[in-house]
Amino acid sequence: MVSFVLFVFGEGGGWRLWGEGFDVAKTGDARIGFVGFPSVGKSTLLSNLAGVYSEVAAYEFTTLTTVPGVIRYKGAKIQLLDLPGIIEGAKDGKGRGRQVIAVARTCNLILIVLDVLKPLGHKKIIENELEGFGIRLNSKPPNIGFKKKDKGGINLTATCPQSELDAETVKSILAEYKIHNADVTLRSDATADDLIDVVEGNRVYIPCIYVLNKIDQISIEELDIIYKVPHCVPISAHHRWNFDDLLERIWDYLRLVRIYTKPKGQLPDYTSPVVLPDSRTTVEDFCMKIHKNLIKEFKYALVWGLSVKHNPQKVGKDHTMEDEDVIQIVKK
Repeated sequence: MVSFVLFVFGEGGGWRLWGEGFDVAKTGDARIGFVGFPSVGKSTLLSNLAGVYSEVAAYEFTTLTTVPGVIRYKGAKIQLLDLPGIIEGAKDGKGRGRQVIAVARTCNLILIVLDVLKPLGHKKIIENELEGFGIRLNSKPPNIGFKKKDKGGINLTATCPQSELDAETVKSILAEYKIHNADVTLRSDATADDLIDVVEGNRVYIPCIYVLNKIDQISIEELDIIYKVPHCVPISAHHRWNFDDLLERIWDYLRLVRIYTKPKGQLPDYTSPVVLPDSRTTVEDFCMKIHKNLIKEFKYALVWGLSVKHNPQKVGKDHTMEDEDVIQIVKK
């Protein structure tokens, strides 16, 4: 599944809204969001990206769902949404920011679009707004076990050395939340912010790519430096430069898995893969994507591809699939 959400200010800073409110219905395999300030080229990126990579009649405009476009990439159907941009103070409700960021939380990937000539200031503001609404970019959930209980006080277990958290610090943080009885297990070197995220429990962890636009305005030497910055892809939306690199990076960050089906006695269908959302996809996940009743009738599966030692291999529902595996389901 690929997901892109586009958060876009209209050129000149005005809001661009389709339909009523922010009711955005998911379609396709994935959703991606573009976040950025006015005049950084988000609208140009959307129109040119869709114009280059869309299929005939791939756009889906409706007045209620605010879905401006759908593109196909590597067999996946990718939804592009064009929503109001994030501005400073969005997390506090300024400019209907809470509604916009609430949609951002549903994305599989966020693209923060920046003007290459002035990226750092905007980058910090946008990160702060997303952070303030519980969105953690390019990070994994803290490896902390946390379980509240009725009595027994605070029991802290650390499976590795800690540089910041000790028993007193943990108790003090939990006391702020009126929690006086809990088991806490620190499985990595954790920070106070990590523990707070786990206690509050409403954080989402979303991959992010920083799209540095307008590279036609900088030198080759400056471009070489930008390419070394983590999570960054330089482009020119206007000239359609480096779109291939951007889409490849998007594909890598989404970590989608394409599974091809093979009916008994027939060749595999390589035209319409079943696209699943991450790299730990099991045969059961595949069955549930097709139809929830399929797993009830499941006997075993035959799999061809990188996930098996020989082709085909008979596997159960817990088998983990790899990208571009071929599967044949055998029912009871």
